[in-house]
Amino acid sequence: MTRLILASQSPARTKLLTEAGIQHDVLVSDVDEDAVQARYGVTDAHDTALLLARAKAEAVASLPEAEGALVIGCDSVFEFDGESHGKPYTADVARERMLRMSGSKGVLHTGHWLVDCRETAADMDDDETPAGTGATLGAVSSAEVHFAEMTLEDIDAYIATGEPLHCAGSFTIDGLGGAFIRKVDGDPHAVVGLSISTLRELLSHAKVGITELWQVGQH
Repeated sequence: MTRLILASQSPARTKLLTEAGIQHDVLVSDVDEDAVQARYGVTDAHDTALLLARAKAEAVASLPEAEGALVIGCDSVFEFDGESHGKPYTADVARERMLRMSGSKGVLHTGHWLVDCRETAADMDDDETPAGTGATLGAVSSAEVHFAEMTLEDIDAYIATGEPLHCAGSFTIDGLGGAFIRKVDGDPHAVVGLSISTLRELLSHAKVGITELWQVGQH
């Protein structure tokens, strides 16, 4: 069976894959996101999401445990008022951002990068049929997020839960933060952190159908 490895420690991403019936393993990279951004000088939110997704996927793909598998890396960056927002980490940063976001809108960009670590024709004898394609490619799925008006009490109560401190843009759609999102224009899975339809498209370039990864009735 084709193995898929998720190069992310995000519970939301692995939950999303599981609920979509997609069998996968989790292998977390040790990528220093700040160092990667500093090295390449990328500041655009769309490009940053793709760059970090690639860095994570390639870091995990280089590990012995990834041999013979497909690796998908993901990263999300929130674009608001022309600025790129990652995880706020502190209550003060989250509060400042959410006060500005209240009643407004922004774009959540989720980068995806797929690396095919299966054996290719160059690795095998002439009479063997390779499964691997050597594919390494990515795509970004973006969605416009519209926020409801939030009172300071709403914001402080939300921050007190700790949920927004480790989420790109200081919010979630699949958790408590969903109460403050009026609507989403685009793929809602991209806002969670992994677009299933984008994954399907990337897998097709590696000659793998997403239905091959389904475990129907077992999630």
